[in-house]
Amino acid sequence: MAVRGWGGSIATAIGIAAGASAAQLGLGYGLGIIAWLPSPNGANEATWVASLAWATWIAATSTIIGAICADRLSASIVDSRDTLSGALSRGATTVAAAVGALATVALVAVPAREAARADTFTPQTIAAGYAAIGVIVGLLVALWAVASRAVAANVIATASWLWLLAVIAVIDGVATGRGLASAQLGVWQITSDADRFWFRNIYLPGAALTLGSALVIGALAAWPAAKRLDGRVGTAVSGGVGPLLVAAAYFLAAPTLVGIRAEQLSAHLLAPYAVIAGLAGSVLVTAISQRREARQADIALLQWPDRPEPDLEPDPEPDSEPETDLERVPVPAQPLASDLEDDAYAPARAYVSDSAPATEPAAVAAEPARGQASVATPLWPEPDKKKPKRR
Repeated sequence: MAVRGWGGSIATAIGIAAGASAAQLGLGYGLGIIAWLPSPNGANEATWVASLAWATWIAATSTIIGAICADRLSASIVDSRDTLSGALSRGATTVAAAVGALATVALVAVPAREAARADTFTPQTIAAGYAAIGVIVGLLVALWAVASRAVAANVIATASWLWLLAVIAVIDGVATGRGLASAQLGVWQITSDADRFWFRNIYLPGAALTLGSALVIGALAAWPAAKRLDGRVGTAVSGGVGPLLVAAAYFLAAPTLVGIRAEQLSAHLLAPYAVIAGLAGSVLVTAISQRREARQADIALLQWPDRPEPDLEPDPEPDSEPETDLERVPVPAQPLASDLEDDAYAPARAYVSDSAPATEPAAVAAEPARGQASVATPLWPEPDKKKPKRR
């Protein structure tokens, strides 16, 4: 049954990953966030580096989104109880998502032909290579994301936040008269003051925004998984996955930090610290959830203290059972002779058994038959009724 559903899951993964890459690149090209401009003299080097970072990050996130969505949609088809079948299905879904995300390579290479680079005659090859590397990075993360809901939630939340921040940066540029300009990945220069809010190479408002958003997203994305008591290790480290993709894109785009603008330099330097901030948020939430669970366990222990367990061992069986019904009948205790010595009023027939015949002597009648219980007559028998007189 699980193998039959793999065809639909694979097709779904390919379609969603290709659609995610096309949608993201379309939004980037439409708003001017990604631009492959000619820069023979290095005048637009910053735009080229920013576009490479966006292309790498979009390829990675498209792979992850395709794998996550296909895995969730095919959860009813694949039997989760079959561990081997579930692992194979997730692996096939992830690879299919990577195949679908290869559409990013074509959608990046074709527009990149417009760029004129002094260091290469085929800029489209470089841009396509960065997109392919992004697909590989996304494949590795997607294998983890389909198995951990906290990781998947962090990647999706981080991607949504970065696109929202890019749209805000473009709107701010249009409002201030700069027009449509390429936006940096995860960067928004809030102020235009070039000296007041800078500390060496770090833009302080941008640092607060980057680190704060990583911390908050890491905590919020890990909170549902921590409440569900999912894997603690995966939940604790999930906060750093989204910022890690951004840091990888920055490192691949400009490993030597040459020819980039000041705000880009600040983002490149802050990317590793954003990973730490995201980890701090998820670890904090996991620790709080674990402490709450321990506290609830202590409260339950106080409300329901341990009670001694009842003795469930069966009663020991008697050594022997009565052989006859007569042995089961309790024999009344016989009066002692010492108790009746002083009784001068008890007649001799008071000690005669009812079972003895009337003609036998009292001594013989007093002895009970063997195997038969003796029933003594009362010590004070009722007086004989007088016979009615004849007239």
